[in-house]
Amino acid sequence: MQLLQNLINALQLGSFYALIALGYSMVYSILMLFNFAHGDIFMVGAYIGFGVATGLIALSKMGALAMPNWLILMLTVIFSMFLTSFVGMFVERVGYRPLRDAPRASAAITGLMIGIILETGNLILLGAEQLSFPSLVQTATYNLGGIYITNQKIMIVALSIGLAFALHQFIRRTKWGMAMRAMAFDYVVVPLMGVPLNKIAAMTFALGSALAAAAGIFYGIAYPVLDPYMGVLFGWKAFVAAILGGRGSVVGATLAGFLLGFIEIFVPMIFPSTIRNFIAYSIVLLILVFRPHGFFGEPYSARLRL
Repeated sequence: MQLLQNLINALQLGSFYALIALGYSMVYSILMLFNFAHGDIFMVGAYIGFGVATGLIALSKMGALAMPNWLILMLTVIFSMFLTSFVGMFVERVGYRPLRDAPRASAAITGLMIGIILETGNLILLGAEQLSFPSLVQTATYNLGGIYITNQKIMIVALSIGLAFALHQFIRRTKWGMAMRAMAFDYVVVPLMGVPLNKIAAMTFALGSALAAAAGIFYGIAYPVLDPYMGVLFGWKAFVAAILGGRGSVVGATLAGFLLGFIEIFVPMIFPSTIRNFIAYSIVLLILVFRPHGFFGEPYSARLRL
């Protein structure tokens, strides 16, 4: 029973990693750079979701716009993803586009600095006090043969998989998705054929940031405590998942995110929790030794433009 209970917890944790890892993977596949500010965009998305949800709840209570909680949740996710996508496009336009032809190390350092700016800006605007995410889903617990599962966990896992599937379909079946795949295949030649690099780059950042915002809202629902530095650890772990999944692979990033969640939850069942991260990431390192390009990566993905 404990094994199955932990499986449910691992699916929920893996959902956060998977959604954040998708943003890392898409940016790396097209622009060959790591957006190290992406973890903090996850944090910004969570705070935007907090503001949107709080505002909608206040309007509903005043009677100006009476809405059920499920509608508030849906609008919160939609508006937060939309607003956070502009944060991602702004980061790309101001932080990364001027450095597109610079050494990759310069872009990496820029990403770290942008993350610090986002964290510090949050501290200046809202202070260091942790915020409690509004309760949008009334918790219901189901007992399935001794396994306790909540409606929140079901919703988070289902919506996360649904968003990853929607992104996969967008990339595979739309004109813009085709342009993204072409750009990932040949960054130099494809723009010469009329594909607008700047638009593709901005859209890639927008999509990744929107998914990070969804992860931030789901995190707020599952663990209703928001912190200005919440994106640091989640960002680095999702970065590991993106590398493990393989360059530009939506399926790989999603599977790797869930795998990372499984490892982190199940390792403490065997080893002391104090060495959980050591054991978990040693397993990841061992996988990369035998699969250096990730689960679905290709050999040429290891060539960085330095």
